[in-house]
Amino acid sequence: MSTKQKAYEIAKERFAAYGVDTDAAIALADKKPISLHCWQGDDVGGFENPGAELTGGIQATGNYPGKARTPDELRADIEKVLSLLPGEHKVSLHASYLDTPEKVDRDAIEPKHFASWVEWAKQGGFGLDFNQTFFSHPLSGDFSLSSADENVRNFWIEHAKRCRKIGEYFGKETGKTCVTNLWIHDGCKEAPIDKFAPRERLVDSLDKIFAEKIDKKYNKDTVECKLFGIGSEAYVTGSHEFYMGYAASRGILATLDVGHFHPTETISGKISAMLLFVPELLLHVSRPVRWDSDHVVIMDDELMAIMNEVVRGGIEDRVNIGLDYFDASINRIAAWTIGARNARKALLRAYLEPVKLLKDLENAGDNTSVLALTEELKSLPWGDVWDWYCESKNVPDGAAWIKEVKAYEKEVTSKRV
Repeated sequence: MSTKQKAYEIAKERFAAYGVDTDAAIALADKKPISLHCWQGDDVGGFENPGAELTGGIQATGNYPGKARTPDELRADIEKVLSLLPGEHKVSLHASYLDTPEKVDRDAIEPKHFASWVEWAKQGGFGLDFNQTFFSHPLSGDFSLSSADENVRNFWIEHAKRCRKIGEYFGKETGKTCVTNLWIHDGCKEAPIDKFAPRERLVDSLDKIFAEKIDKKYNKDTVECKLFGIGSEAYVTGSHEFYMGYAASRGILATLDVGHFHPTETISGKISAMLLFVPELLLHVSRPVRWDSDHVVIMDDELMAIMNEVVRGGIEDRVNIGLDYFDASINRIAAWTIGARNARKALLRAYLEPVKLLKDLENAGDNTSVLALTEELKSLPWGDVWDWYCESKNVPDGAAWIKEVKAYEKEVTSKRV
């Protein structure tokens, strides 16, 4: 018996005293897919026009050497990250990450332009998620789907329609439902006189995009809100209230991004409220530092609160979890790994909570015991459960993964110039 297993057996007894089956908790945490975002590997550059400037409120900070320059390099980097992670995963692509030798504009993209990604996913046994790409394009401007220019709107409507078909293709080919996320940067640096007209145009554009019914077995549509962005500090067409109303009235998913709200707001507090009115949620797990800065996910209070909400509510089947950050100030593969491991750690930690016991105490009005027990649980050896979980899945436990990332950097990414 290994040292990690010995420690796990002790931890197992400690948790059993509170009615928690650690083996069952591991199994539940292991099977919940977490979607790994492709854009961490190349600073949201994509492969349409290598070296092109990012626009539309997108900004990656840092210039750490070794970013992926081609689809093959990006896939190799993702494979390395996946080898360091326990649990089921998906990979989330942006439309700008098409893999084709031909020049294709966004209103002409087709499933065939992503065939290499599908074959790769099928070989790896994981699913793909998708995102429309409205930024970093000559027609991005300040407005896309809410533009006053009908030609601009029609271009982006066609792009979004095609993305939904690509999402359907992903779902059919991989056998795992694709979640296709729609986020636009539309907004103004200064408050416009007319706030209604752009939103009226956005409703019309969205209705045209979602008019065609697609089997939700293959593709689920979701819309993502934002409080403000770079260049849209005063007004964002697709605000939280806008998309909350749209998703609820159209019966589609809503996306909650950790960084897309006021610094005093948290998405953990919105999950139960939103799920009373929308069928499912997509969570973009990130870390804002005073603004939507997309820092690497750490084990902070909000991450743990998010996973607690999912598990305590028994709503795992209605919540899709994806990562969304892009840090170019440190080794990109390390950044990916830190955030992804923390997301899974927080999920496991949530499953190690005696939810039924706490709910029974709360329902009995014994709030004293609820608070006291909740605090005592924080010091239980959940880290030993995590280490055994990793060892049992043949992935590095503790900090052992750092050596592998350093070796990969020396052998692979440092040679990219």
